[in-house]
Amino acid sequence: MQIKYTLPLLAVAGFLFAAYTVRNSYQPPPVAKAVTEPASAPFKAFIAGAGIVEAQSRNIDIGTPLPGIIKTVTVKVGDQVKAGAALFYLDDRDTRATLAIKLADLAKAKADVSVAKATFIDAKSLNDLAEAVTDRRAISAEELLRRRNAMLIAKARLESAQALVQQAEASLADTETTLNRLIVRAPIAGEVLQVNIRPGEFAQAGFLNTPLLVLGNLDQLHVRVDIDENDAWRFDKNSKAIAFLRGNRRFKVDLKLAYVEPFVVPKKSLTGDSTERVDTRVLQALYQFDRKQLPIYVGQQMDVFIEAQDYSTSKDSENHQDAQGSSL
Repeated sequence: MQIKYTLPLLAVAGFLFAAYTVRNSYQPPPVAKAVTEPASAPFKAFIAGAGIVEAQSRNIDIGTPLPGIIKTVTVKVGDQVKAGAALFYLDDRDTRATLAIKLADLAKAKADVSVAKATFIDAKSLNDLAEAVTDRRAISAEELLRRRNAMLIAKARLESAQALVQQAEASLADTETTLNRLIVRAPIAGEVLQVNIRPGEFAQAGFLNTPLLVLGNLDQLHVRVDIDENDAWRFDKNSKAIAFLRGNRRFKVDLKLAYVEPFVVPKKSLTGDSTERVDTRVLQALYQFDRKQLPIYVGQQMDVFIEAQDYSTSKDSENHQDAQGSSL
């Protein structure tokens, strides 16, 4: 009798357990609690934008005008450099060998000028002696003409030798310029933010995905804020702006507008959301703040809120006036 009821009870219990398991498996996973609370806007009406910190001079990607092997890197990350200071040197052995040849060519050209000048002086002296003879019977016209032509030829050779000296000097200056271009110098005074080269590596000229070296002026920091094109018409240059450090909303700073780039560009920093529109365009505004006000580094992100005019009240008022006009 017990066996007769035990099997049906076990079947019912198995069915209930399966139903419970299926039901729980279809429940949405719980939303993970945020590690830090996001920043909230301190304004009633505002424009929100993502900002990224950059140097006052913008982050300058240092390149090289000539490709070559890195000989020496004279700076490291965090170094303060003056404008014109050497950052790194390229291998210059072949250029220095060419320079030695150019110096020898210049020395030879100058020696040829000395020879040509002496020849001209000698020819001129002989011609002057012939011209000084008053009795034309003492010297033939042919000899007089020969000496005059010899002087003119010597003068032309001197001018040619002097031109060769100028040519050698120009060639030497060209080699010296090439030698100087193998020394990459700082275009501005600033701080070395990144070094991606080592001695012995080959440095490519032209555009690089990873810059050889990054330099920036960090006396003040800038925040580049992306303002969605749909909010661009609400943006006012004279409005207040506040930035919060992403990851800790307790750190905030008042921003001062540096300038606005009036060219609307495609958005670069996508959120990764499935509904993100890759054709979104943004207006970029750059704000400045004192570096000492926040524990922040170049490249960090900030949550920026810009005060905007509240158009909802004015819109309701216009709708109310339109309704009154229609009733009349």
